[in-house]
Amino acid sequence: MNIADNKNNCFLTIVFTDSYQQRLARVCKTISFFILCLLPAAGLCVENNLKPRYISLAPSTTEILFALGLDNEIVGVSSYCNYPLQAADKTRVGDFSHPNLEIISALKPDYIFCTGLEQAPAIERLKALGFRVYCADPANMEQLLTTIRDISFITKKERSGEELTGNIRAAVAAVAVEASAVPVTERVRVFLEIWHEPLMTAGRGSFVDELVGLAGGVNVAHNIPRPYCNFSAEKVVALDPDCIILTYMDNENALKLLGTRFGWREIKAVKNKRVFNDINPDLLLRPGPRVAEGVRELYKRMYCVRQNGG
Repeated sequence: MNIADNKNNCFLTIVFTDSYQQRLARVCKTISFFILCLLPAAGLCVENNLKPRYISLAPSTTEILFALGLDNEIVGVSSYCNYPLQAADKTRVGDFSHPNLEIISALKPDYIFCTGLEQAPAIERLKALGFRVYCADPANMEQLLTTIRDISFITKKERSGEELTGNIRAAVAAVAVEASAVPVTERVRVFLEIWHEPLMTAGRGSFVDELVGLAGGVNVAHNIPRPYCNFSAEKVVALDPDCIILTYMDNENALKLLGTRFGWREIKAVKNKRVFNDINPDLLLRPGPRVAEGVRELYKRMYCVRQNGG
């Protein structure tokens, strides 16, 4: 590098040699190369820090996701997802049986959670479109706890999943301990009315049948080999249950409604006014994190009313 003194302009003029300019050019190229290499990597880091996006097409899996603390990660739910209240703030992606594939695609979910049976055709379409889908269809308590653990693993909420399943186990066990104090000969015999037109009940293998047993009751339709089926009104009269629980919340007085059925006035449950339709059906028919509440409510209707002189 040569330095010339320009006295007329009173400043120094720096003249670079060719060798210096070549070295400077090489340095600039090296810097440019590293910038081009690092920018995509930086962008990848930002992308990896984005929250995952989940869609739930079933009320039960929606409750599980919220119970695991994934409120911010849930971007869409079905129109039937009504709990917790925060579910109302999520984008609706169609009803239970007919999810809107266009809306789902636009939400770009990382995982979609749903259930079986009615949703089977929709599940196949979603998988064909390349979406990752988890199907939850627990038929009993142990399968429900396994489902919760599976979802917690997928969503990287294993610790929350263990805590949630532990709390459910403890709450159900607490009711079971109370129920175990009732002698077997005094266990309440229950008829579960799933629907009235046509008359339907729950048999062996249904989720709610197990809940009745955990609460210390005996489902009079337990020996039916199908989980849910139509049932004869005359058969209910013959079985003569001690308690009748309607798993739908009808505005009409339940005792009055059942008393109008032929022969039902002679049923013990009707005569002793032990007919109930005030339990939230979601606690009994929805295999989710509130299942222990359902067991507790069943126990209260079967035993606490009698203990209180009701």
